[in-house]
Amino acid sequence: MSKTAELDTIFALLAARGGEQYGQEAVSQLEHALQAAALAEAAGASSALITAALFHDIGHLTDPEFEPALARGEDRWHEDLGADYLSRLYGPEVTEPIRLHVPAKRYLCAVDPDYAATLSPTSLRTLDMQGGPFDASGVRAFIERPQARGALQVRRWDDRAKAPDAVTPDLDHFRTYAIAALKR
Repeated sequence: MSKTAELDTIFALLAARGGEQYGQEAVSQLEHALQAAALAEAAGASSALITAALFHDIGHLTDPEFEPALARGEDRWHEDLGADYLSRLYGPEVTEPIRLHVPAKRYLCAVDPDYAATLSPTSLRTLDMQGGPFDASGVRAFIERPQARGALQVRRWDDRAKAPDAVTPDLDHFRTYAIAALKR
């Protein structure tokens, strides 16, 4: 299967399952993804980071046990599932910000005392499931990762991408960025 055909499959998954509620947030999975990508685009981010923002939670949609596990208070490591799922199409400039967007939350909670107050109730609940704020060694280890800065940007867009009435471009609008970011 060609890379563009595989990408079509991912877009179809997001279109088909994206209407599902995004945990306890006031938006659907697709609305959340589109808002994050639109924020990245508005910030002038690279095609890779716009694609990472669009697909940062794809692990929720590839895991049929995600919602039941969340309801039980179990972490399913959606960031790793999503990064691994996308790794056949994308290099680390897309997959690592996805893999690191949860550790980015843990980092920000450790280094910015005001950051946790900006998180939604669902994000605060999952923070506990994900291990809570990093300690000093976790902070150092995270920020030394090659894609840490990109992950921090994706995290900030993720946090802001929960507005129930936000107007965004449609899913197909972001296809050009997703194609441009494909591994060569």
